This record gives sequence, C-alpha cells and structure tokens, in this order.
Amino acid sequence: MTAPTPPPYLDDARIERLADLLEQRAVPFKGLNLEALDGFLSALAVSPSPVEPEEWTPAVWGGKPPRWDSSDEAAAVDALLMGHWNMCAARVRHDGDTLPEHLAPLMWLPEDPEEGEEPLPEEELDVGRDWAVGFFEAVALREAEWDKWLAQNDWIEEIFDMVERLASGEVVDPEQPDAPGTPLRYAERLEIVESLPSMLADLNHHRVEALTPREPIRRDATTPGRNDTCSCGSGKKYKKCCGAN
Repeated sequence: MTAPTPPPYLDDARIERLADLLEQRAVPFKGLNLEALDGFLSALAVSPSPVEPEEWTPAVWGGKPPRWDSSDEAAAVDALLMGHWNMCAARVRHDGDTLPEHLAPLMWLPEDPEEGEEPLPEEELDVGRDWAVGFFEAVALREAEWDKWLAQNDWIEEIFDMVERLASGEVVDPEQPDAPGTPLRYAERLEIVESLPSMLADLNHHRVEALTPREPIRRDATTPGRNDTCSCGSGKKYKKCCGAN
C-alpha cells in the first residue's frame, strides 16, 4: 500500500483523530497533547536550523514512538503528524492580519469564561500554557542556536518573554528577576495568544533572512590591483593614481 500523502493542513476530522491518538498514546507517557504539539511544531517551523522528523517525532510520544498495529496504521499516523507540520509551516508565513482561519493555532479557549452562575477562577483559565510548553520543548532541540539569536536580537528575547508568561503564568519584573512574579491575568493571556501569529511571522522572516546565502561582492575584473600599474597610462601604481581615495 502506498503511504498516504500528508494533507496541507488538518481539517476538523483529522484534528479530532490526532488529538485522540495523542491523548491515548502520548500523554500517558509524558508526550505532547494536541495544543502542546501545535506549539512544538510552530517552534520547529521557525527554528534557526532544520530539525528533521526522525529527530523530533520521538519527543511527541514521550521519547519513543508507539508500536502500531500495522505498517498502514503507522503510515497514517505519520501522515497526520506531517499534515500538522505542513499546517504550522504554512502558518508562520502569515501575520495576524492575513492568517487564514484554517491555519490558526490549535488551543483550547473557553467560549465564555463569564458564562454561568460563577465565573471560572483564574487558575483554570491557563489559555496557551500547553502551547507554550510545547514551543520551548522544540527550542531545546536547537538550544545553542536559539541562544545565539537571543543574544543578538532583543526583539526575539521579548517574544520569548511573552511565551514564557503563557508557560509559567507569571509576569516577572526584569529589574528583579529573582523576585516572585505577578500572576498573569486571563485578559493578558488572550492578548499574547492573539499576537502569536505575528510573532511567528517575524521569527520566520528572520529565519529566512539568516538562511539566505549572501552574494559576495565581486571586484570588477578590469579593475587593477592596488599595486598594479594604473591603466590610465600614468606609469604610477593604481593605489597612488586613480585608486587613491
């Protein structure tokens, strides 16, 4: 049987299928749920260097891929994972204003946290937490390279600070990093979640720029070397004649 072709993105049926598989075969073994996988693959899509599926797939399942009932089932699961990867890779090419709905980050959002007799407590509204945890798991696969980017670009550090807030649920004062953080409010979580597509787009633009080979500046072949005789016929060295600054 020919291996199924991974879809360009996951439709609702595939999302539900993958979510169920992860809950049954990954989460019990400290693997990723669907939301964490979405953050994980999003980070891989903007990684400083490529991470091949054979390297990242074990992390999805908690360290070791499950034993499937057949090769056909294994191929179908791989197609789901690669479909999710395709979805995340397409997502980072859009900012928040141009992102199609079918490429939106996959995370749980309460329909109305104020609905009901009593509002849900803040600690139950940890929107984006699993997504952020998955994001940082992927960052760890290229930690040294990410550290280099962070050291060179303050704006990337600001993005990481925002994602860290989702993961930790705290806002840490940069002037007092060892002091207890302030709890992240639900409204603040939503603001960060809404800005994630634009953050990813910025990181992807930086990745593309960093990986694009630079054409070396070539000296015109007709230009003499600095110690060569100047071509104007003066008899002087080029650096002492037309090449003098």
